[in-house]
Amino acid sequence: MMRRVFFIFALLLVVHTATASDERSIKDLAKALTALARDVDPAEAQALSATAHTKARSLKKEYRVFLNPEFTVFLYNIGMRKRGWCGHWAQDIGAELKELKCKTLVLHWGEAYPNTTSENNALVVTARNQRFEDGIILDGWRRAGRLFWCPVIKDDEYEMEQHYGHSGITMWRENMKWSAWLQEYQQESEEKPNTASASSATR
Repeated sequence: MMRRVFFIFALLLVVHTATASDERSIKDLAKALTALARDVDPAEAQALSATAHTKARSLKKEYRVFLNPEFTVFLYNIGMRKRGWCGHWAQDIGAELKELKCKTLVLHWGEAYPNTTSENNALVVTARNQRFEDGIILDGWRRAGRLFWCPVIKDDEYEMEQHYGHSGITMWRENMKWSAWLQEYQQESEEKPNTASASSATR
Protein backbone atom coordinates (compact mmCIF):
# COMPACT_ATOMS: atom_id res chain seq x y z
CA MET A 1 0.00 0.00 0.00
CA MET A 2 2.77 2.44 0.96
CA ARG A 3 4.62 1.60 -2.24
CA ARG A 4 1.59 2.46 -4.35
CA VAL A 5 1.18 5.75 -2.47
CA PHE A 6 4.85 6.55 -3.20
CA PHE A 7 4.43 6.07 -6.94
CA ILE A 8 1.21 8.07 -7.01
CA PHE A 9 3.02 10.92 -5.19
CA ALA A 10 5.97 10.71 -7.61
CA LEU A 11 3.57 10.84 -10.53
CA LEU A 12 1.78 13.92 -9.20
CA LEU A 13 5.12 15.61 -8.59
CA VAL A 14 6.35 15.31 -12.18
CA VAL A 15 3.29 15.16 -14.37
CA HIS A 16 2.32 18.81 -13.80
CA THR A 17 5.54 19.95 -15.48
CA ALA A 18 5.00 17.86 -18.61
CA THR A 19 3.72 19.68 -21.66
CA ALA A 20 0.20 19.07 -22.86
CA SER A 21 1.53 17.36 -25.97
CA ASP A 22 3.22 14.77 -23.79
CA GLU A 23 0.11 13.78 -21.84
CA ARG A 24 -1.12 11.26 -24.40
CA SER A 25 2.36 9.79 -24.84
CA ILE A 26 2.74 9.44 -21.06
CA LYS A 27 -0.50 7.48 -20.84
CA ASP A 28 0.29 5.31 -23.86
CA LEU A 29 3.79 4.46 -22.65
CA ALA A 30 2.48 3.59 -19.19
CA LYS A 31 -0.06 1.29 -20.82
CA ALA A 32 2.64 -0.35 -22.97
CA LEU A 33 4.91 -0.86 -19.96
CA THR A 34 2.08 -2.39 -17.95
CA ALA A 35 1.38 -4.78 -20.83
CA LEU A 36 4.95 -6.15 -20.76
CA ALA A 37 3.97 -8.72 -18.11
CA ARG A 38 1.16 -9.56 -15.72
CA ASP A 39 3.20 -8.64 -12.65
CA VAL A 40 4.08 -5.08 -13.76
CA ASP A 41 2.71 -2.55 -11.26
CA PRO A 42 0.57 -0.02 -13.22
CA ALA A 43 1.44 2.76 -10.76
CA GLU A 44 5.14 2.03 -11.25
CA ALA A 45 4.71 2.09 -15.03
CA GLN A 46 2.87 5.41 -14.83
CA ALA A 47 5.54 6.98 -12.63
CA LEU A 48 8.35 5.77 -14.91
CA SER A 49 6.59 7.07 -18.00
CA ALA A 50 5.89 10.50 -16.53
CA THR A 51 9.42 10.81 -15.15
CA ALA A 52 11.07 9.85 -18.45
CA HIS A 53 8.98 12.31 -20.46
CA THR A 54 9.50 15.15 -18.02
CA LYS A 55 13.25 14.62 -17.70
CA ALA A 56 13.67 14.48 -21.48
CA ARG A 57 11.89 17.82 -21.81
CA SER A 58 14.02 19.41 -19.09
CA LEU A 59 17.25 18.18 -20.69
CA LYS A 60 16.39 20.00 -23.92
CA LYS A 61 16.65 23.25 -21.95
CA GLU A 62 19.62 22.11 -19.86
CA TYR A 63 21.62 21.05 -22.92
CA ARG A 64 20.48 24.13 -24.88
CA VAL A 65 19.57 22.05 -27.90
CA PHE A 66 20.00 24.17 -31.03
CA LEU A 67 18.49 23.38 -34.45
CA ASN A 68 18.52 19.58 -33.97
CA PRO A 69 20.19 16.84 -31.89
CA GLU A 70 22.96 16.25 -34.42
CA PHE A 71 24.03 19.90 -34.46
CA THR A 72 24.02 19.98 -30.66
CA VAL A 73 26.40 16.99 -30.73
CA PHE A 74 28.62 18.99 -33.06
CA LEU A 75 28.61 21.87 -30.57
CA TYR A 76 29.52 19.40 -27.82
CA ASN A 77 32.38 17.96 -29.85
CA ILE A 78 33.91 21.40 -30.45
CA GLY A 79 33.56 22.36 -26.80
CA MET A 80 30.57 24.73 -27.03
CA ARG A 81 28.31 22.45 -24.99
CA LYS A 82 29.14 20.46 -21.86
CA ARG A 83 26.61 17.75 -22.61
CA GLY A 84 24.27 16.79 -25.42
CA TRP A 85 25.27 13.57 -27.19
CA CYS A 86 22.99 10.54 -27.03
CA GLY A 87 24.85 8.89 -24.17
CA HIS A 88 24.33 11.95 -21.98
CA TRP A 89 20.58 11.79 -22.56
CA ALA A 90 20.57 8.12 -21.59
CA GLN A 91 22.73 8.78 -18.51
CA ASP A 92 20.66 11.66 -17.19
CA ILE A 93 17.25 10.15 -17.88
CA GLY A 94 18.52 6.84 -16.50
CA ALA A 95 19.77 8.48 -13.30
CA GLU A 96 16.31 9.98 -12.77
CA LEU A 97 14.57 6.66 -13.37
CA LYS A 98 16.94 4.86 -11.01
CA GLU A 99 15.61 7.03 -8.19
CA LEU A 100 12.21 5.38 -8.60
CA LYS A 101 13.79 2.07 -7.48
CA CYS A 102 11.38 0.08 -9.59
CA LYS A 103 10.57 -3.45 -8.46
CA THR A 104 8.49 -4.74 -11.38
CA LEU A 105 10.33 -2.99 -14.23
CA VAL A 106 14.02 -3.29 -15.13
CA LEU A 107 16.25 -0.65 -16.77
CA HIS A 108 18.75 -1.61 -19.46
CA TRP A 109 21.22 0.33 -21.61
CA GLY A 110 20.86 -0.15 -25.35
CA GLU A 111 23.36 0.76 -28.05
CA ALA A 112 23.06 0.63 -31.83
CA TYR A 113 25.93 0.87 -34.31
CA PRO A 114 28.54 1.43 -31.55
CA ASN A 115 31.77 3.24 -32.42
CA THR A 116 30.40 4.55 -35.72
CA THR A 117 28.99 7.89 -36.83
CA SER A 118 25.52 6.29 -36.67
CA GLU A 119 25.86 5.26 -33.01
CA ASN A 120 22.94 5.80 -30.70
CA ASN A 121 22.52 5.02 -27.01
CA ALA A 122 19.17 4.82 -25.26
CA LEU A 123 17.35 3.15 -22.39
CA VAL A 124 15.36 -0.06 -22.67
CA VAL A 125 12.75 -1.06 -20.11
CA THR A 126 11.65 -4.65 -19.60
CA ALA A 127 9.59 -6.57 -17.10
CA ARG A 128 11.49 -8.78 -14.66
CA ASN A 129 13.18 -11.80 -16.24
CA GLN A 130 12.31 -10.53 -19.70
CA ARG A 131 14.66 -10.46 -22.70
CA PHE A 132 16.22 -7.15 -23.73
CA GLU A 133 14.74 -7.60 -27.22
CA ASP A 134 11.23 -7.74 -25.75
CA GLY A 135 11.57 -4.38 -24.01
CA ILE A 136 10.66 -0.81 -24.90
CA ILE A 137 13.16 1.81 -26.12
CA LEU A 138 13.20 5.21 -24.36
CA ASP A 139 15.18 7.75 -26.39
CA GLY A 140 15.28 11.42 -25.39
CA TRP A 141 18.00 12.38 -27.86
CA ARG A 142 16.35 11.34 -31.13
CA ARG A 143 13.52 13.89 -31.04
CA ALA A 144 15.45 16.59 -29.16
CA GLY A 145 13.66 16.25 -25.84
CA ARG A 146 10.33 14.86 -27.02
CA LEU A 147 10.64 11.34 -25.71
CA PHE A 148 10.65 8.71 -28.43
CA TRP A 149 9.56 5.22 -27.42
CA CYS A 150 8.59 1.99 -29.11
CA PRO A 151 9.21 -1.76 -28.76
CA VAL A 152 12.86 -2.60 -29.48
CA ILE A 153 11.98 -4.91 -32.35
CA LYS A 154 9.76 -2.28 -34.00
CA ASP A 155 12.35 0.51 -34.09
CA ASP A 156 12.79 0.62 -37.86
CA GLU A 157 15.19 3.57 -37.63
CA TYR A 158 17.74 1.19 -36.12
CA GLU A 159 17.39 -2.08 -37.94
CA MET A 160 19.68 -3.96 -40.28
CA GLU A 161 19.63 -2.22 -43.63
CA GLN A 162 18.41 -3.88 -46.80
CA HIS A 163 17.74 -2.64 -50.31
CA TYR A 164 13.98 -2.33 -49.92
CA GLY A 165 11.38 -2.48 -47.17
CA HIS A 166 12.19 -3.31 -43.56
CA SER A 167 14.47 -6.13 -42.49
CA GLY A 168 12.85 -6.51 -39.08
CA ILE A 169 16.29 -7.25 -37.60
CA THR A 170 17.12 -4.81 -34.82
CA MET A 171 20.58 -3.33 -34.44
CA TRP A 172 19.98 -2.59 -30.76
CA ARG A 173 22.21 -4.56 -28.38
CA GLU A 174 22.52 -4.41 -24.62
CA ASN A 175 25.60 -2.77 -23.10
CA MET A 176 25.98 -4.90 -19.99
CA LYS A 177 28.38 -2.51 -18.22
CA TRP A 178 25.97 0.38 -18.37
CA SER A 179 22.97 -1.84 -17.64
CA ALA A 180 24.74 -2.83 -14.43
CA TRP A 181 24.98 0.86 -13.51
CA LEU A 182 21.27 1.37 -14.18
CA GLN A 183 20.42 -1.63 -12.02
CA GLU A 184 22.94 -1.00 -9.27
CA TYR A 185 20.33 0.18 -6.76
CA GLN A 186 19.26 -3.45 -6.67
CA GLN A 187 22.75 -4.45 -5.51
CA GLU A 188 23.28 -1.31 -3.39
CA SER A 189 26.33 -0.38 -5.46
CA GLU A 190 27.32 3.19 -6.22
CA GLU A 191 30.18 2.90 -8.75
CA LYS A 192 29.46 4.36 -12.18
CA PRO A 193 31.35 3.37 -15.36
CA ASN A 194 33.74 5.98 -16.72
CA THR A 195 32.78 5.72 -20.38
CA ALA A 196 30.12 4.37 -22.67
CA SER A 197 31.01 2.19 -25.63
CA ALA A 198 32.35 4.94 -27.84
CA SER A 199 35.70 6.57 -27.23
CA SER A 200 34.35 9.85 -28.65
CA ALA A 201 30.87 11.26 -28.98
CA THR A 202 29.16 10.58 -32.27
CA ARG A 203 25.55 10.96 -31.16
